[in-house]
Amino acid sequence: MMKKQNLFFILGLVLVFAVSSCGNKKKETTEMENKVNEFAVVELNADLSALTENEKQMIPILVEVAQIMNELFWTQAYGDKEELFAKIEDEWTRKFVEINYGPWERLNDNKSFVEGIGDKPLGAQFYPADLTKEEFDAWEDENKANLYTMIRRDDEGNLKAIWYHEYYQEQLTKASELISKAAELAEDEGFKKYLELTAEALLTSEYYDRDLAWMDMRNSNIDFIVGPIENYEDSRYGYKAAFESFILIKDKDWSAKLDKFSAMLPELQAGLPCDDIYKQEVPGIDSDMGVYQAIYYQGDCNAGSKTIAINLPNDEKVHLLKGSRKLQLKNSMKAKFDHMVIPIGDVVIAEDQRQYIKFDAFFQNTTFHEVGHGMGIKNTINGKGPVRSALKEHYSAIEENKADIMGLYLSKVLHEMGELDEGEIMDNYVTFVAGLFRSIRFGTASAHGKANLARYNFLMEKEAISRSEEGLYSVDYDKMTAAMEELIAIIMKIQGEADIDAAIAHTEKYQVYTDALNEDLERIANANIPRDIVFKQGLDVLGL
Repeated sequence: MMKKQNLFFILGLVLVFAVSSCGNKKKETTEMENKVNEFAVVELNADLSALTENEKQMIPILVEVAQIMNELFWTQAYGDKEELFAKIEDEWTRKFVEINYGPWERLNDNKSFVEGIGDKPLGAQFYPADLTKEEFDAWEDENKANLYTMIRRDDEGNLKAIWYHEYYQEQLTKASELISKAAELAEDEGFKKYLELTAEALLTSEYYDRDLAWMDMRNSNIDFIVGPIENYEDSRYGYKAAFESFILIKDKDWSAKLDKFSAMLPELQAGLPCDDIYKQEVPGIDSDMGVYQAIYYQGDCNAGSKTIAINLPNDEKVHLLKGSRKLQLKNSMKAKFDHMVIPIGDVVIAEDQRQYIKFDAFFQNTTFHEVGHGMGIKNTINGKGPVRSALKEHYSAIEENKADIMGLYLSKVLHEMGELDEGEIMDNYVTFVAGLFRSIRFGTASAHGKANLARYNFLMEKEAISRSEEGLYSVDYDKMTAAMEELIAIIMKIQGEADIDAAIAHTEKYQVYTDALNEDLERIANANIPRDIVFKQGLDVLGL
């Protein structure tokens, strides 16, 4: 009897253990859940105590405008998002679609991840799906390459260019009315004027006066970037601007530290390591360098990888007259540094050089990347017009490559001039290399990803960086300096002459994934390092 009771007791324990084990078994994650979890969630918040009551009342209005920009970007990037979501039942796939603003993975060469949906059109939704290059090139219309026109067909099938303010009349009219309402609350005269001109520009697609007003707006506690701005979404020609919006709170203490660099731009331009003919333009010294806390992203800037610094406006005429404003989004920047740059450095940087990976260097490199956009040459030396339009679809990746390497060069020069007194140049170099891997992970669907991939291979070829058998990278100070200056000279020549053949040759040679690099990227992925960040944002986060 005793033995039978013992047997039942033992069987009971086994059953309890089995049930308990089953209940505690970790749920297997799906591929989509894993992809969503590759993005670290970051709360977008800021100290609003310095804002006036009027400024606090403006923020909900600006949020509503930003949400309109978000919906407009969806139509440009994909089309009818409700029709897309109706096809998707899996919650993780829906979340990943929201991160990517469509069924194509932005940080994986725009590969489709929704069954039944093919490749992403190179021209997104800016052009008819059946448009051929030959037809577009042969079509004579003065507005076809304008930043602010949609290309469509009329009832007879002929191409026509439709201004954004006509194509999106209902949404832009609503946005304009809201911005006018916000302008009534603005206490800073510069911000008020900018908002009033923005409200007009949305209804006319004429942004020049608005951009000039933004350049003059220096003292407002709030900055609001809104409208059709960047042309990265148009991978077909690079002509069309995509809708986006940022709401930013100025960090006046940090901004004051950067103000002094604006007056130095002509001197820095004159010293660029390239032929004089490519640096004959003088950048405007009315540029503004400011530091901000971001509190809201919508549209293009929120798709895939998140913007951490801004250099605007893009209009070459404004650059030559007034320069540009460089806005560093310090909270977003710090989030990326903490979540990605440091852990990537622990995986791929030689142990004896990891000491050089520092946020100050990351902040400097990123800050002067934006300065780099405003330097160099904006108009070709051979009558081909602005570099942006002359290089067509090759412009964005070449320009991002220029800005990155120019930012590193400027950090070095300013250290040598004694203008940057924190850290040392080697900090900038090693942090720059760790940052290469962060951006290469964006893939070649991203202009930034293309630029960093090309630069990685160039620096490897010049032995500026070397890779050990264990896959750890070291920087050679002298070779890095020489390679940096050589690359600036190459890019300045390509841009100044709008040499498309040279741009293609550079791309084909350097925008390649080597076996070693793929191995390194796999190690980074296996270390569960986030690809990028996503935001928890909105009025509830801000306490408004």
